Amino acid sequence: MKNKLTAVTLAAIVVAGTAAAAVPASAAVKAAPTRCHTADLKAGFALGDDAKPEMGQTEKQTQAFIWFTNKSDRTCTLSGFAGVDMVGAQKTDGTWSLARSSKAPVKLVLEQGDTVDFSITLLPVAASTPKAQKFVPAKFLVTPPNETAHFTLTWPFGGQILKQDAATHPGTYVNPIGQ
Repeated sequence: MKNKLTAVTLAAIVVAGTAAAAVPASAAVKAAPTRCHTADLKAGFALGDDAKPEMGQTEKQTQAFIWFTNKSDRTCTLSGFAGVDMVGAQKTDGTWSLARSSKAPVKLVLEQGDTVDFSITLLPVAASTPKAQKFVPAKFLVTPPNETAHFTLTWPFGGQILKQDAATHPGTYVNPIGQ
């Protein structure tokens, strides 16, 4: 009886060893990608005709889009909201840290060279709006989610926004990455 049990155990070890040896190295489990850091990315405003905000109209909100491209040699993830601080062109503007929308963020995986964007909803006003009621964007300080280093982007679209930097529900706000 002992010989049969030993033979069965030995056969199981041989089969298991053969099976393990037959698994190709490429099938090894890869570590899940980690989040993208500012140094992994490049950023800019989307400038295509369909991406430009309608800053010349004052009847409705419009959107500007900012993109992030993974310039690193690894896959990384982005999830959440970018930090967006607008720096004004008027001496009275100062810096306006944009509020977040109520939209739920999703986790996105960026392979090397992949690009993802997010939108900023804006509430433009007429040039004739009194100076104290308008914010004239000059630069945007854009910080990727969960990072502290930012990109400085020059506002390319002109126009002005209704100044609501102290409002509870402003008409100008940032949406999550990918939305």
